[in-house]
Amino acid sequence: MTEATWGESAKTPEINWRMSASLENVPRGDSDVAEVTNLERAVRDWQKLDPEHQAAAVLTVEHPVQIEGRLQHDLYR
Repeated sequence: MTEATWGESAKTPEINWRMSASLENVPRGDSDVAEVTNLERAVRDWQKLDPEHQAAAVLTVEHPVQIEGRLQHDLYR
């Protein structure tokens, strides 16, 4: 049986906003090319999209992040 650990080590780790991330399925001029940038910039760009494009966008991060105890890889899909 595995025991649960409660304390500082059980908290969700801080997100590295400088890690690489790509924002896909977003129109850019005449094309729909993925933009590779850092996570902070990708999230800010996603927030500026209209609701239809936000729903279609896919934000993929360099490595999974933990949000509220759950691992996330594709943050917006």
